[in-house]
Amino acid sequence: MSRTQRLLNLLQLLRSYRFPVTGAQLAAQLDISLRTLYRDIATLQQQGANIEGEAGLGYVLRPGFMLPPLMFSEEEIEALVLGSRWVAARGDSRLSAAATSALTRIAAVLPEALRHSLDSSALLVGPDSKTTSAVAWLPDIRRAIKAERKLDIHYRDLNDRDSQRCIWPFALGYFDQVDVLVAWCELRQEFRHFRTDRILSLTMLATRYPRRRQVLLKEWRAREGIAPQ
Repeated sequence: MSRTQRLLNLLQLLRSYRFPVTGAQLAAQLDISLRTLYRDIATLQQQGANIEGEAGLGYVLRPGFMLPPLMFSEEEIEALVLGSRWVAARGDSRLSAAATSALTRIAAVLPEALRHSLDSSALLVGPDSKTTSAVAWLPDIRRAIKAERKLDIHYRDLNDRDSQRCIWPFALGYFDQVDVLVAWCELRQEFRHFRTDRILSLTMLATRYPRRRQVLLKEWRAREGIAPQ
C-alpha cells in the first residue's frame, strides 16, 4: 500500500469515530506500527487536518477538514448502486429522483472500467409492494422531521380504531412492506410507531416541538435497545 493511500485510510478511519480513539486501536485496524501511526498523524496535522489528541490519550478528527476525491473499489460501487437503486424504487418521488441523480453524478467521474462495473451490477432490487397512499405522505413527513415541526394526524390502527393525534416526528423507518414513522405522541405521552399506510390525513403544524430531534432519537434508541448507526 502506498503512503498516500495509507494516509487516506487513516483519515477515513478517524472520521468514523465521534470520540477519541487510541493510537493502538488505529494502528491495529490499519495494520501498521505505532511509530508509523504517530508519524502519519503528524503529517496529516501539517497538511491541515484538525486532529486533536496525543499518544496515550487518543485522537479525534474535528469537523471541517475536507478529504480529496477518493476512488471507489468495485465493492463500494456495488454498495452505492444497490443502495441508490433501492431508494429509487422504494422512496417517494423526490428521494427517488435524488438517488437517480446521485448515480448519474457518480458515473460521470468514474474511469471507464469502473463505470462498466456500475452499469453491469448484478445486485438487483425486488418490486415494491407498498401502496401508493403510504408513499404519498413521505415527503411531508420528511419535511416535518427536518424542521422539527409537530404533525396532526388522523390515524387508523390495526384494529380499525380511529384517533386524532398530535405527534413529534423524529425518525422514519423504511421496510419492504411498510414504512414506519417514529414519534412522540402527545395523547399517550410516550414514543409511538405509526404505519404510514394507516395515516388517513396529515397536517404539518407551524409549531415546533419543544425538544431537539437528536435528543428524542437518542432516548428512543435507548428505550428500544437500538445501537447508534
